[in-house]
Amino acid sequence: MNFFSLGVQDRIKQDHYLIKLDKLIDWTEIEKALKGIHLNEVNPKGGPKAYRNLSMFKAMLLGQWHSLSDPALEESLTVRLDFMVFTGFELGEKVPDETTLCRFRNKLIERGLHEKLFQEVNRQLEGYGIKVKKSEGSLLDATIITSAARPKQTVELDNVSQSKDPDATWLKKGKKCYFGYRGYAIADQEKGFIDGIAVEPANKSEMTKLPELIDKVQGKRLLTDKGFSSAENRKLVKEAGIKSGLSYKASRGSPLRYSQRLFNKIVAKRRFRIEQGFGTLKRKFQMSRATYMGRIKVEAQLYWKAICFNLTKALNMVSI
Repeated sequence: MNFFSLGVQDRIKQDHYLIKLDKLIDWTEIEKALKGIHLNEVNPKGGPKAYRNLSMFKAMLLGQWHSLSDPALEESLTVRLDFMVFTGFELGEKVPDETTLCRFRNKLIERGLHEKLFQEVNRQLEGYGIKVKKSEGSLLDATIITSAARPKQTVELDNVSQSKDPDATWLKKGKKCYFGYRGYAIADQEKGFIDGIAVEPANKSEMTKLPELIDKVQGKRLLTDKGFSSAENRKLVKEAGIKSGLSYKASRGSPLRYSQRLFNKIVAKRRFRIEQGFGTLKRKFQMSRATYMGRIKVEAQLYWKAICFNLTKALNMVSI
């Protein structure tokens, strides 16, 4: 530790969220998961030496936490003392430029590390007892994430040119139309920590997504709104050994019975944490609109935001 680091730490309060976060997480486990991203880690002829993977990951995490563009993140790493201390980039040291930050993030996505790192953070929070590993109920819901690209469709010489975002689709919900994706999250009923994430094009029905999400359910009971209601899904939940909390949906000529309406009201009262979670993801972490294009990249971004969300909850619950 040099004189710069010692001086900076004296100027940053010990209750600063990044100081607390640095103490909360065992970063050696994160660093292990990041090993092997760059060729020159194992091959000295693999090009110029890369920045330390852990410092790059911490920088990327800060970018997602504060919803910074790559150019804005590069500048913040240069001028913000708290960012320097957290990432390990020091004053006067060359920091990664916006292109390097973008390439690193894409390498994580190509290797599917967004989900692996999300699970590792959750594992550590469960180890502290902050997050429950097996909850009484899991809350599943979906929300609209608009595309980073502008929707357009032009016809030139009989060729149809769609939006630059290849996976985004249109969805009409009520009287409004949305162009983008449907983001799914599973949270525990007790504290609202996010356990699972998925993203699909906006026009794909919620009802068809449950088979792909059932393995992410950690609770004894699954509670959803009526968008997931179907006989097939109720059978799926039962076969998985999970109690059904799927709200009922009326159909034409078949209104809900009193018992079903009462059941829906009970489920709705218990689902507030997932609704609050989406509210925080959109308000605090700016996840109403995607930053990147393509389903895989949007899903990765939602994973990064979920990591930030869970860490924020954890920091509010512990004393370090």
